[in-house]
Amino acid sequence: MVEAGSEPLKVGLTGSIGMGKSETAKLFARLGVAVFDADAAVHALYAAGGGGAAAIAERFPEAVTKGGVDRARLAQIVAEGPSALRTLEALVHPLVRQAEERFIEAARARNEDLVILDIPLLFETGRSKTMDAVVVVSAPEAVQRARVLKRPGMTPEKLAAILARQVPDAEKRAQADFVIETDKGLDHALSQVKRVAAELRQRAVEKRRG
Repeated sequence: MVEAGSEPLKVGLTGSIGMGKSETAKLFARLGVAVFDADAAVHALYAAGGGGAAAIAERFPEAVTKGGVDRARLAQIVAEGPSALRTLEALVHPLVRQAEERFIEAARARNEDLVILDIPLLFETGRSKTMDAVVVVSAPEAVQRARVLKRPGMTPEKLAAILARQVPDAEKRAQADFVIETDKGLDHALSQVKRVAAELRQRAVEKRRG
């Protein structure tokens, strides 16, 4: 733990679609590390009464029902053109950032030594430059494709379109402080997470010392 009010070490966790980022985030959480889940934040925003649902209803009313945002319908709208995607991102990203700031403030109040910020588009949005360290989750392309194509409604064409909007895995790995491989089983992944968490806690100590 750090001194009250001290800024925790901010660690960005990211990876391309199907690389195992969400499961890796859970492993960090199992070790007692505070983890902010951007996807979970979006789900909360999209729920009935959520700030995201209200904002989206103004711009894309056909994508919102009494139960909140219809994600399938919203995905169809966004797929119709890049301008819709940019509009959606302009609506939602600031709300997610607000949720992230609240998470960091709460972690600061609890005197956490470090926080993991699970951010899918960390490199694509330039957020990697604001982190104290970056962890990239990775797997071979064949494993990635097999995982993603098992998802309901996913097609090779959809996967190609998603990957075209993401920084290539090789570039992410090259820019990462740590790389966690997820294709060798849970025990192997957990051992990597334990090693990385230990090194990050040491960095947090060094940051406190200045």
